[in-house]
Amino acid sequence: MTFSLAGRCERTGMVGGIVCSSSIAVPSRCLWASPHGVVLSQNVTDPRLGVLGLQLLSQGFGAESTLQQLQHARPFAEWRQLAVLDADGSRGAATGEKGLGIIATQLGRDCVAAGNLLAHDGIPSAMIEAFEASHASSLADRLITALEAGAAAGGEAGPVHSAGFCVYGREVWPLAELRVDWSDQPIVDLRALWHRYEPQMNDYATRAKRPEQAPSYGVPGDL
Repeated sequence: MTFSLAGRCERTGMVGGIVCSSSIAVPSRCLWASPHGVVLSQNVTDPRLGVLGLQLLSQGFGAESTLQQLQHARPFAEWRQLAVLDADGSRGAATGEKGLGIIATQLGRDCVAAGNLLAHDGIPSAMIEAFEASHASSLADRLITALEAGAAAGGEAGPVHSAGFCVYGREVWPLAELRVDWSDQPIVDLRALWHRYEPQMNDYATRAKRPEQAPSYGVPGDL
């Protein structure tokens, strides 16, 4: 009931991921990221695998090694679909034998896509193609473009209701992390939310690092 992509920007070294589903609030359970990489834990998901995956990546394990360890880390591996991308752009994906409906994964340059309960098995490939073709854009834009391409190609077999993405640079916090937890058009709403957030994105980093230089937004009490 999910389709997703993890990607890296070769120009900036940023990493991030994006996910969409018929289920409510899907990023809270399925998308895990840090400056060290991205873990997607989906199908009948176990969020603990996402947390563990980030720990392994932070310890220096690469994507393939992390993926292999996650597959054997907890019971019920046959229900899990996993994808991992590390900060060097290495990636891997695997789906247990009890993956739901039509399942598919695809590796691309600095990216990996995965899905279950898909309209057809070409959805991850459509996402990869769109991500690679938009290499001149920002990573957040590329992630949303990939998700839009997956939806346009058929997406999930049924209607989707939630979507979200995150992008990490060198800091421990996400440069951008946006979610639409319930909507009849979550991908459209996510794109609109990004258009609203993008002009302010770097200002929030300035507030953390150089507050005396941070701009005011004119809200009551903000001098």
